[in-house]
Amino acid sequence: MKIGIISDTHGNIDKVVNEFKDSDVNLILHLGDNSEDGIIIEKKLQREVIAVRGNCDFYDRKNPLERIIEIGDKKIFMTHGHEYNVKREMNTLYYRGKELEVDIVLFGHTHIPYLNIGEKLKIFNPGSTLLPRGNSPASIGIMDFESDGVNFKKIAI
Repeated sequence: MKIGIISDTHGNIDKVVNEFKDSDVNLILHLGDNSEDGIIIEKKLQREVIAVRGNCDFYDRKNPLERIIEIGDKKIFMTHGHEYNVKREMNTLYYRGKELEVDIVLFGHTHIPYLNIGEKLKIFNPGSTLLPRGNSPASIGIMDFESDGVNFKKIAI
């Protein structure tokens, strides 16, 4: 199973739709900041989008600030990251993942792709589809559940 991961879309969804329209992505996770872009993406692609709110989602009362979902035998913690000081350090987010006993932590907010594969916990940020930072291109992510485990890929768009 392949899952698309997006964050910090800020209304820039055309490239997201183009990237996923002919792909075998089954589900899309939106990690906040214009989380309501997920509604448009869901309609255009006819695929489910699960979202959390970010610090710029002032009018979104539908989506929670964070959530835990289960896919297969993996527990996934979704958050935008602004409440975990992710622009300065990863320890708070890491320990929150450990406290929740999840396998994967997905976050956004920094607009910079990030991947840390630990023995017990994987942490991934797909970057931003608009306004990328840290000399990274605009990007999205793919989380691929394969027989050898979960693999992550960042895709420049």
